[in-house]
Amino acid sequence: MMIKPLEKNDGGYFGETIVISDILNRTLTAAKQHGWITDIFPESSELPLYGLRRIAKHERLSVYISSGIHGDEPAGPIALTEMIEANTWPNDVSLYLCPCLNPTGFQKNTRENSIGIDLNRDYRHFSSTETKAHRAWIDSLPSFDISICIHEDWEATGFYLYELNPDEMDSASQAILNAVSTICPIDQSELIDGRPAKSGLLKPLSSPDARPLWPEAFYIVQNNKTRLSYTLEAPSDFPLGFRTHALRHAVETTLNAHLAKS
Repeated sequence: MMIKPLEKNDGGYFGETIVISDILNRTLTAAKQHGWITDIFPESSELPLYGLRRIAKHERLSVYISSGIHGDEPAGPIALTEMIEANTWPNDVSLYLCPCLNPTGFQKNTRENSIGIDLNRDYRHFSSTETKAHRAWIDSLPSFDISICIHEDWEATGFYLYELNPDEMDSASQAILNAVSTICPIDQSELIDGRPAKSGLLKPLSSPDARPLWPEAFYIVQNNKTRLSYTLEAPSDFPLGFRTHALRHAVETTLNAHLAKS
């Protein structure tokens, strides 16, 4: 039987929370155990930010993944921690991973960081120490085939995703939605976040110049680190374990779908 919403969210996220230091300790322990390279971002914030790298010997796909840019979206950091601990990544995928981009937000269960900045609107002007440090790390990396930004939405009735694809490349969006639909409802709203949606898929304007505030995914695509980006959005009014599982399934499907195309 399909799990139903908890109906706790009213004007914001009021579900289960996490102790982000505990989650990151698990992440770093597992990363060391399984051979990841860990980069500590210099001058990132009062809590450190980390980037993880694992380069495939015979690379067929390179992927960037981030989570935890909003401190009221705990399923993403948990999903990535569980995936690093499980160590079932495909061997032929090079991975660049940010397990939590807003640790101070998680301390207060707020979307914004500790001084009230929405980091996922700060990738055009870079006013925060977190986004400046993250940009420096991103710019140091080679380009990657795809990026995956993991999010949650406290208002959503189901899972949905954004696709940034200015070159109209063959994407895995429908495969992701089909796979997730077997375990989690898909948001069927015609408008999500005020933007047109179709069966859980949103494709924002190809030119982000019209938007004064950029999310992380816009910066990555506009600066040609990749030309195909997915932003996964789980419905955060469902139990934490349920939506964590949905996000893990979405990430795994994305990797496998692109490997099948390579």
